Amino acid sequence: MRGYHWESAGFGWNNKSRTFGEIDQFEEALHSFERAIALQPSYVEAYGNRGNSLVALNRLEDALASYDKALSLKPDNAEAYYNRGIALAELDRPDDAVASYDKAISLKADSAEAYYHRGSALREIERFDDAIASYDRAISLKPDYSEALLNKACTFLLQGRFEPGLSLFENRGSLSDIRKYRDYHKPIFLNNQNLSGKNVLVYHELFLGDMIQFCRYAKLMEAEGATVYLSAQDCLHDLLKSLSPAIELVAEKSQPSAFDYHISLLSLPFAFKTTEKTIPSQVPYLYADNERVEKWKRKIGGNGFKIGICWQGSKLSTNNGRSFPLSEFCNISQFPDVRLISLQKHDGLEQLAEMPGGMMVETLGDDFDAGAQAFLDTAAVMKNMDLVITCDTAIAHLAGALAIPTWVVLRRVPDWRWLMERSDSPWYPAMRLFRQQERRNWRSAFVQLESALTLRLGLGT
Repeated sequence: MRGYHWESAGFGWNNKSRTFGEIDQFEEALHSFERAIALQPSYVEAYGNRGNSLVALNRLEDALASYDKALSLKPDNAEAYYNRGIALAELDRPDDAVASYDKAISLKADSAEAYYHRGSALREIERFDDAIASYDRAISLKPDYSEALLNKACTFLLQGRFEPGLSLFENRGSLSDIRKYRDYHKPIFLNNQNLSGKNVLVYHELFLGDMIQFCRYAKLMEAEGATVYLSAQDCLHDLLKSLSPAIELVAEKSQPSAFDYHISLLSLPFAFKTTEKTIPSQVPYLYADNERVEKWKRKIGGNGFKIGICWQGSKLSTNNGRSFPLSEFCNISQFPDVRLISLQKHDGLEQLAEMPGGMMVETLGDDFDAGAQAFLDTAAVMKNMDLVITCDTAIAHLAGALAIPTWVVLRRVPDWRWLMERSDSPWYPAMRLFRQQERRNWRSAFVQLESALTLRLGLGT
């Protein structure tokens, strides 16, 4: 290292590693930060940046240790407290995260980001009014803060406060993003226009489950005399054909040559001034293909009480605490005459090889929903089930849309659409909800579920 002072050498490695981080090469960034620390053990910024890289690599406990080291060297380091709060939130320790954000804010009172993340942590511990106040402070500091506006909206909606929630929901960043690449020269549908004889383009925005849940609103527009063009994810077109023969499906990145109004799928509840009591809940509004239903009926057979199960969504959903271990079904698998039949695809299948002794789950083979179109076999299999039990995934919405008896297992503070406390869903009349009684405790939800299933099967009487 001839020609370098220790301090300047460490600074160089830190800058190099920050460059790696900017292009998502977090392993390389981590090595460079550690090199900077080796050259200069008291380099506060390098410890903080090392923690950020470790968070990106999901090494959260190591990240906490790195932030703590930065704070031991510089106790008034607001950024380290803020990033430490993020790591704690990712570790599902929201109470500790709030304390860390509070410390960051005490040192840097104009941090909109700290107030925003503090709000999200407060929501996780059911301090909803405090969460909204924290989001409000973030928005006052950064008026165009779409994430804070969205999370404030979702907090209202979670409480059943649809009027302010749906209005604020229109500030979501995903809505702005999608309109950037769609070229519209027609007005947005606001539900104060007469739809009779008009053509309306409805376009998808986020996830498959959202399309399955909210496509019902296209039928409301149809009932008001509109011709509806539904720009849905391509993989859902065959499923959505059952929605209505008059609704025209459009490729996900296309639009009709002419239309009078346009609207995002997720803006339809706002446009129709939806409240908890006016949710359009008539089911079924989607239908399985009869030939597929018969095909799977022959394969599955009619014996036993058949329960279709799903325990994990995408990895993103897992990080949001929406998935539970397959092993939670172990007790149910021992109920007499019960057959557990996997509806799981992709993530989570590895758990089938790790089941407790004596537990059995039937799988449906490699041809189950193997084509480019999603959920066609899933819908047909569901029609052959006596019950579906699932976590918060698209499977729940599909089963609800098909009017299949469905039990959904929810985390303590769920996604807004499931609301709080209630055991039923205003979106799906055939659905029952089982909630964690305490954070991180899936067993508390399954104890309730097992008791309900005991009654359903007439056991123990």
